[in-house]
Amino acid sequence: MDLQSIRVLDLSHTLPGPYGTQLLCDMGADVIKIERPETGEPGRQLGRTQTDRRHAPVFEVMNRGKRSVTLDLKRERGLDAFLELARTADVLVEQFRPGVVDRLGVAYDDMCTVNDEIVYCSLSGFGQTGPLSERVGHDLNYAGFAGLIDMNRRDPETKPTLPGFPVADMAGGAFAALSIVGALLSRELGEGDGEYLDVSMTDALLSFSQLLAAPAMAGVEQRPGATRTTGKYPCYDVYETADGRYVTLAALEPEFWQRFCELIDRPDLVSDHKSNDETTRKRLRNDLSAVFTQRSAEEWETLLGDEDVMFGPVQTLAEAFESDHFEARGVIESDDGLLKRIGFPAITNRDLGQIESAPPALGEHTDEVLQEVGFSAAEVATLHEQDVV
Repeated sequence: MDLQSIRVLDLSHTLPGPYGTQLLCDMGADVIKIERPETGEPGRQLGRTQTDRRHAPVFEVMNRGKRSVTLDLKRERGLDAFLELARTADVLVEQFRPGVVDRLGVAYDDMCTVNDEIVYCSLSGFGQTGPLSERVGHDLNYAGFAGLIDMNRRDPETKPTLPGFPVADMAGGAFAALSIVGALLSRELGEGDGEYLDVSMTDALLSFSQLLAAPAMAGVEQRPGATRTTGKYPCYDVYETADGRYVTLAALEPEFWQRFCELIDRPDLVSDHKSNDETTRKRLRNDLSAVFTQRSAEEWETLLGDEDVMFGPVQTLAEAFESDHFEARGVIESDDGLLKRIGFPAITNRDLGQIESAPPALGEHTDEVLQEVGFSAAEVATLHEQDVV
């Protein structure tokens, strides 16, 4: 898992693409953000407050360790400079609406004229083809179209709730990174030169519905609460505790359920484990609700946390960031003990080196990168004078 020899040109913005290229960066790739002069990508403005205009939280967490080059792709000299960068690149990631790259002159076919080994990834909401390909949207729209929002309610007559995380954006970024690594591996194995990848956030999110896909395709609507992983059985649900907190119980397997019943001193509940009788399930759910209100969440953690019963707390996100477990695994990284951030969510026995914690300033590496690909200092100065960079 070492991409230190891989150069990525990143034309994406905000969240989906930057998350995917951040994963590549965390694996060692040299990710070069191509941004508009003066303004940069839109993510640089997200999350700023009236009292703190210096920090843009969204940009900072999705762009650590990357380099920033400003180029005006709508100007001939800017496009020429970009094509020179493309000659040395292994990967290009873009997140424009379909058709924009053609107008800019940076489409896959354009890149192949200067580098036929490039892996080119187009990341978009609905993909490059299909009736909705040119439709605009955000994470919520994609989650709604893929069926996730509807699954956030048990009763079809009630209003769905929004997901807590931007799952479509993140899924799209993760699948983009996965597809890129696969294409690079194919190229390395000699199974082809470059490759074009069309990654849709909606497609990626839809793939998460595998457990419900078969019945849905057969016309069987399975509402939340009607399946084993959405609360049909009381042994797999969320319960309130004495202190108003919540805990999770997921004792689907008989051995875990039996051990749970032993620990709460309710052997009479063992036989009701996964009953198909609705009356029995309702009675069991009421019994468990009453049991869990007898102790605080912390007391339940003390009793059940180290036991094989499939139990856990419902933590706030802030509590998750303070978790000793995540910190021990290196998922939560600290910057001199002050700034915490989420690191790469996989552990390897190879040393990937230290990833820079700070995101790049706008255009911070423009001169450096252009000179790396052959521009002289005088040529770079001319580009500055012409407001191309």
